[in-house]
Amino acid sequence: MKNISKFQVDKFILIPLIFFAIISLMTLFGASSILSSALDNVVLKQSLWYIFGFILAYLVMTIGNQAIFRSAWILYFVGVTALLALLIWGEPINDAKCWFTIKHVGTIQPSEFMKIILIIVNAMLISKFNEDFPNPTGRQEFYFLIKIALVVFVPSILTFLEPDTGVVIIYLLITLVMLFVSGIRYRWFFILGGILLGFVGIVLGIYFISEDLFINIFGTSFFLRVDRLLDWSNQSGFQLENSLSSIGSAGLFGHGLTTNPIYFPEAETDFVFAVFASHTGFLGCTLLLMLIAFFDIKLIMLAIKTNNLANKYVIAGIVGMLIYQQVQNMGMTFGLMPITGITLPFISYGGSSLLSYMLAMGMVFSISNENLRYTN
Repeated sequence: MKNISKFQVDKFILIPLIFFAIISLMTLFGASSILSSALDNVVLKQSLWYIFGFILAYLVMTIGNQAIFRSAWILYFVGVTALLALLIWGEPINDAKCWFTIKHVGTIQPSEFMKIILIIVNAMLISKFNEDFPNPTGRQEFYFLIKIALVVFVPSILTFLEPDTGVVIIYLLITLVMLFVSGIRYRWFFILGGILLGFVGIVLGIYFISEDLFINIFGTSFFLRVDRLLDWSNQSGFQLENSLSSIGSAGLFGHGLTTNPIYFPEAETDFVFAVFASHTGFLGCTLLLMLIAFFDIKLIMLAIKTNNLANKYVIAGIVGMLIYQQVQNMGMTFGLMPITGITLPFISYGGSSLLSYMLAMGMVFSISNENLRYTN
């Protein structure tokens, strides 16, 4: 007998999300002693963002992914317009125009939503290409890749100018993962890799030959970003040193929920994993890593099960985005990765990032609902 309930949610995806919410709120509560006075209500605000996020995920699931795909270009236009408006009218915060400030609400970061919009647009374009050209020629793939490149290029340039290099890397990574899953010829990845290596080689060559020439060509802002990336391996700097000391001193069980022996900036966002590690120690970190791995594997399994190409590519983009941010964020707190300002999904404080992830989860729930709706 078939179950014809209209909406069914995969509990093995929902339950980890609930645990992420609990971990996020507990970590932010425990970090209150090292947060600025402007973040006194951080736990309450994060709670509200999570409530709004689950509501948003439910609404997206009820709307359905097909309706979202039909609105893909409208969403893209809105996202690009928001990024452009940000460069024109946005107020600089820490020398970057990454956020709109809304009175009594907080800040909105358009680039966070642009990540999800690119996943939607790319999924629609890739699935349509595969349907139109089941056995594409090299020329057909080339023209298709040019189209994808143009779609990604516009928001990438606008986001780079904010400046926010970290999110630009996520845009590119999302696109590469989705293209890889799409089944296009692998030679394009070797060609692209060669072009990127060549470009990086030229940039680094100019950087090492003459810093003045580099600044004249690329500007001071880009010089500082490259300098910061290249200096990460030295494991120097107040923030990283204190993060390493905080994690290293936590031991097996940590210092406790409200004990913060060492201060470091951005404890609620970029370095939230260091705070969690300090509170719970090696045991807590192990359990969190297991939860994250379980969650990611469930998403991958869902992508394998679905027969809808667009939905498969959506999950590929989401998984690529999440795994990169997880590895990058946790790695930089240990000095294993450069500090790029990438947050830890579902754990770090932030309304824009959390709502964007829950928007993505709404699409995931819509896909799982299609798989679970009619079962024996």
